Amino acid sequence: MTDREILRQADYNDQGLRMDKWLAGNTELSRSRIKALIEKGDVNVNGIPVTDPATKVLHGMRYVIKVPPPAAATPEAQDIPLHIVYEDQHLIVVNKPAGMTVHPAPGAPDQTLVNALLFHAKDSLSGIGGVMRPGIVHRIDKNTSGLLVVAKNDKTHQHLSKQFAKHSVERTYHCFVRGGPNPREGRIESRLARSPNNRKKQAVVRGTWDNMEASETGRHAITNYRFLKGYGQMPKASLGTPQFSKIECKLETGRTHQIRVHMAHQGAPLIGDPLYGKQKAFKTSKSDGEIALQTFLSNFNRQALHAYSIGFIHPDSKEFMAFEAAFPEDLAALSDLLEEL
Repeated sequence: MTDREILRQADYNDQGLRMDKWLAGNTELSRSRIKALIEKGDVNVNGIPVTDPATKVLHGMRYVIKVPPPAAATPEAQDIPLHIVYEDQHLIVVNKPAGMTVHPAPGAPDQTLVNALLFHAKDSLSGIGGVMRPGIVHRIDKNTSGLLVVAKNDKTHQHLSKQFAKHSVERTYHCFVRGGPNPREGRIESRLARSPNNRKKQAVVRGTWDNMEASETGRHAITNYRFLKGYGQMPKASLGTPQFSKIECKLETGRTHQIRVHMAHQGAPLIGDPLYGKQKAFKTSKSDGEIALQTFLSNFNRQALHAYSIGFIHPDSKEFMAFEAAFPEDLAALSDLLEEL
């Protein structure tokens, strides 16, 4: 199926109205749907894409909405390579690559981990997550690599979900950050909620940094972190202050963007993070190592975060199982370049 187009032309009485509100009132599409299409770049004015829903309507302009075909009611099985770390009749532990979304969503209707799992496991995935999320017990961000456990049946799904709810699943992440956290080891506890300034971001709820009673807004988030290694010397900082650091994070909770928000709030944003981190590597490059790293980072377009290990009680054998996954190629290359500093 191909995209369809909706054409509308503004007259004098439409002048000055919000574009999303005006288009919703002049089409069969809801305002939220219109807003999503605008932000995706699927609305153009006289041939020029406009991505701000609050843009004012101008008299005489032609507005064209490109509406993609409706998504399938259920995800399709797709023959996509999977890195299976462990599998039995109850569950699968998979090492997800960066760039792969976990389950279908409006912005990623296919080529997801779920599409790959449906091809690999056929009909043997838990249905508890619903038709769009079969077998999915937990998630990691699209541009985070690493380990996830997937349930093959409902009993396994329920058992694993209880472990996640009790925070007994052991999850360790390794990340590379700018600067380094102070102190170098600690427990971060806060509430997280959608940022009022950017709908794509999460933010620490005001006053809740190590004071959970300051607000009831947001979701409780706990990250335990530990400094592993420092690289380089931060310019104009005290001796021993690293330019970059390797950090280990162990999660007690699994909130959206949790590590990324907590590290940034701690003054150590993840390298490559488009939402929470400054992206310029150096104001000036003085060494071959810095120049090589700067060149690498100019093409490094994801947060330097990897779900390194996962441990849980097997739902059937009741034995504790733990798995680890080494850095993928891009993070291994980043690690090598940081060592040169």
